[in-house]
Amino acid sequence: MGIVSLGMFIAQAVAFIDSLTHSKEAYVAGEKLTKPAWCLILGLPLAAHMLIWSPLSLFNLVGIVAAIVYLVDVRPTLRALTRR
Repeated sequence: MGIVSLGMFIAQAVAFIDSLTHSKEAYVAGEKLTKPAWCLILGLPLAAHMLIWSPLSLFNLVGIVAAIVYLVDVRPTLRALTRR
């Protein structure tokens, strides 16, 4: 269970850090939620994961779903818009 929890934590951290690196205009141009919204959606569960290390807690499950949605849907759109 520790390895699963660590993997979930890493995925959430990568999604949160990536959400901080894009400009707020890119989110609007990609027709996604705003940058502050994604930072809250990804940051709060990440902070909860640091406190509640169990991978089966509600906050961790919600957090990993949000991270997967961000990494699969939002991140590719933002990268395509900001690619030089």
